[in-house]
Amino acid sequence: MTLAEAVRTRLLETHRPTLERALSCADAVAAGWDGETTTDRAAVVDRYRTVLREADALDPLVAALVDAVESAGGDLAAAPVADVPYLAVTGRGVVLRGTLVAGGRIVATLGAFEVAPYRRGPALPDALAVERRGR
Repeated sequence: MTLAEAVRTRLLETHRPTLERALSCADAVAAGWDGETTTDRAAVVDRYRTVLREADALDPLVAALVDAVESAGGDLAAAPVADVPYLAVTGRGVVLRGTLVAGGRIVATLGAFEVAPYRRGPALPDALAVERRGR
């Protein structure tokens, strides 16, 4: 099993409630739209960031990434915090990044939204993608 696969497995098996909370925040964002889609990026990104912060979901997402990388046998070069560049809220959802001591970085994307137009994305496990970039 690759590091990325092991991180994804750990996130889904151990940190599913944290991921589900973040997806519930996406549900709350989508419920505020006029219809099932929107073309207003601010109604997605800005609102999602606000709802995640209000739900105290940001720090647990970062902690989940740290645990998953360590449990998979990886070492992070720095302790991530709930802010850019380690955590970014985008039009697709939440992107978590951690630079690895061994080189490259691990990137976990919780795809809460689909784009063009914006619409609520898939549920878990399909919403979670993890990859190792660079080496």
